[in-house]
Amino acid sequence: MVQRRGSDPEHIGPVRTCVGCRARTLPSELLRMVVVDGVVIPDTRRRLPGRGAWLHPDPDCLRNAEKRRAFPRAFRIGGPLDVEGVRGHVEQQSKQVAGTPRDRQEARKQVDPS
Repeated sequence: MVQRRGSDPEHIGPVRTCVGCRARTLPSELLRMVVVDGVVIPDTRRRLPGRGAWLHPDPDCLRNAEKRRAFPRAFRIGGPLDVEGVRGHVEQQSKQVAGTPRDRQEARKQVDPS
């Protein structure tokens, strides 16, 4: 576990790396995934046992991870893995984000001046 200290106050606590874009960020911004019987599944509660890999819930990061063959490397498993469950979850998340404001706090602060 890597702890950031000093110049970047935004990154206080553990930092994880997205297997798609290789960006380092807080776990709260990433989706944890685990492998169960050769199938990569999203671990939204971050409680499933086993080695985890982290991914931005973004279709571009998922495509990059598949293109780079990052999943077998991240899970230290030889051969291809089924990522359909993660793909469905990421697509669902991107549709929800497209239809709603990302920052609900900001949406609540908007007041009609009339």
